[in-house]
Amino acid sequence: MKHERATLPTPISTNSFWHTEPNGFLLGHRTTEELPEEADIVVVGSGITGSAVARYLADDKRAKGKSVVMLEAREACWGATGRNGGHCQPLLFDRLPDVAAFEIKNYNTVKSYINTHNVPCEWRSVSGCRTFWTEEVMKEAEQALACLNKFAPDIGKLVSIIKDKEALKQHRVDESCIGATISQGAASLWPYKLVTFVLEKLVKNSKLNLQTNTPVTKIISEGSKHTLFTPRGLISTSTLILATNGYTSAILPHFADLIVPVRGQMSALLPPKNSTILPNSYGMVGALSQPANNDDYLVQRPFHGVPNPAGHLMFGGGRGAGRLPTVGVSDDSIIDEGTSAYLRSALLKLLELEGETDGLKELEATAQWTGIMGYSRDNHPWVGKVPDKEGLWLVGGYTGHGMPNGTLCGKAVVDMALGEQSGENVHVLQEKMVESGDIPRAYLITKERIAKARLFPTVTVQEQEGIHINRLV
Repeated sequence: MKHERATLPTPISTNSFWHTEPNGFLLGHRTTEELPEEADIVVVGSGITGSAVARYLADDKRAKGKSVVMLEAREACWGATGRNGGHCQPLLFDRLPDVAAFEIKNYNTVKSYINTHNVPCEWRSVSGCRTFWTEEVMKEAEQALACLNKFAPDIGKLVSIIKDKEALKQHRVDESCIGATISQGAASLWPYKLVTFVLEKLVKNSKLNLQTNTPVTKIISEGSKHTLFTPRGLISTSTLILATNGYTSAILPHFADLIVPVRGQMSALLPPKNSTILPNSYGMVGALSQPANNDDYLVQRPFHGVPNPAGHLMFGGGRGAGRLPTVGVSDDSIIDEGTSAYLRSALLKLLELEGETDGLKELEATAQWTGIMGYSRDNHPWVGKVPDKEGLWLVGGYTGHGMPNGTLCGKAVVDMALGEQSGENVHVLQEKMVESGDIPRAYLITKERIAKARLFPTVTVQEQEGIHINRLV
């Protein structure tokens, strides 16, 4: 089964709650009126990864004096980062230990930046509560955690299992749940506000030329020169970094089967009257007959101390209840009403929301929207140089798990690109980075990895058959 190329981001999209307080400085922003004809470095994409790439370029002495242009098809942070669930939660026991350690490092890096710069993005440190609703998925979680405790006990100690009904009740989980894991080191946040803080700071400090509403329609590479075609003209560069995630294959066709667009859906729900804030961020596995490989996910906004402090329940998932295709779909202008109905009603069955719930069948949605994730065929992001393309770098394919990965993946690709420009052997450099925990080996782009990934079932088949590729690699 062949995956078609992604399409470019649609000009019109559904209205994400995260965009209800837009950054006025960045709306429609073009640092220069005309698109430059060339730049030392061009970054495509302005989400969590693209903004990290730009930030680490600005901080690196090796890039001093280099011109950096960022191209964004729509407004800044209008893709997946501006549409996601608001989580920054490492997954500790269903990943390889070095991946779990990397995600923890990424989480701490994001937290440190927000604290250092006092970023007003509603960061709230919480525990991660992952709930399991069938015996089968609970058993899988227990086996994975046992394996983690054996091979990486320092990470394993960050996770505990609860099955006792009273313990579940303390975490506001319905007693029909089979069990849950509680992980240390998770957070909820307003992702758009974090990314736009970074971009505005870079632009105002003359570290970045940001060009919004400038989609890249085609790339022609000749040797180390890459020419990008846009409706506003051409721009050429010797160093091109694609932070395009689910839209990657629209301009890099041979990645069509490796990074596949998948449409997800989110909602901002008003909590029951007189309810109190939930203590955790939540994942729901196998809940209400949902496929076990499509988790639902939830964080809650504050009730006070922020603009619009309504305690919105930011709830996403529900793809198993949808009526429309999601895999291979790049269009985020459409809402699936089947998924919407599920998201409005499910939390009343899964959690003890407290407050006035008697007779309440569903929660009121103040916003419902969709976004495009980039699912990786082997379940790992793709970070590094595109084979046989001098000066072309790629970072993306997070399989719906970009917030605990994108920042340090962006840093890694910057270190690789600038290192090679400085005369380092990129393969030797990558080995050093793997050894120091700066990038998991499984994330690196190689010809061998591409060939191996193509032996796995396609993303469509994985979704249809509920295959967990992380169990196979």
